[in-house]
Amino acid sequence: MTGSLTVIGLGPGNPDQITPEALAAVTAAEDFFGYFPYIDRLNLRPDQRRHASDNREELARAKAALDMAARGGKVCVVSGGDPGVFAMAAAVCEAIDEGPAEWRAIELSVVPGVTAMLAVAAKAGAPLGHDFCAISLSNNLKPWAVIEKRLAAAAEAGFVMAFYNPISKARPHQLDKAFDLLRRHLPGTVPVIYGRAAGRPDEAIRIVPLSEARGDMADMATCVIVGTGETRLVEREGRRPIVYSPRSFKGVEAGGA
Repeated sequence: MTGSLTVIGLGPGNPDQITPEALAAVTAAEDFFGYFPYIDRLNLRPDQRRHASDNREELARAKAALDMAARGGKVCVVSGGDPGVFAMAAAVCEAIDEGPAEWRAIELSVVPGVTAMLAVAAKAGAPLGHDFCAISLSNNLKPWAVIEKRLAAAAEAGFVMAFYNPISKARPHQLDKAFDLLRRHLPGTVPVIYGRAAGRPDEAIRIVPLSEARGDMADMATCVIVGTGETRLVEREGRRPIVYSPRSFKGVEAGGA
């Protein structure tokens, strides 16, 4: 007997940003696997069961959810943001790839959500209006040397960059190291957007030039967006400036401040 497994994204934290498709998946499921704070955001019925776990147990969580689905369960795996962006959809796919044959017969659905960089970009204006990339600064699953290589390549190629997992207690220095590297490739005037808890009551949006950007301006609830030499700042009296990256490319060269 084979059940179903749906991986959903709850968006950045504002209930209004959860998609109707995700809400329908929650209504249909019986068992829910996810990180404690994400599970707590759900209003589950008495007949629905929660299986919450720590944030660093993604693969074990995916395997437990797949095992229950293989036994006929209607299972939902919960992520914040979008489940396919540095989140649980990849962990579930990895577990299926490496797991028993019966897991491949499970009916699998991935329901997209609003990821952090989109929520932060919307608050700032349109910094992702031209080519962009997303980079996790966590070196838990990849070497820091690889992150540095990708940062330099993205800066030289002219990509706007969105940083996920910018800082933690275990690696408080890495965002500063990233900024130091980028200052060797980009003008100091490039805008840096710190978006903390976008869309939630404790939201904080801060915009500073790259020359003044510091690691202690962020925490793990912050998504950081770094513009390019073409990213523009529209100043407004009494209001936060609008940040946007023009849709057309005019060939502004990368280079240090």
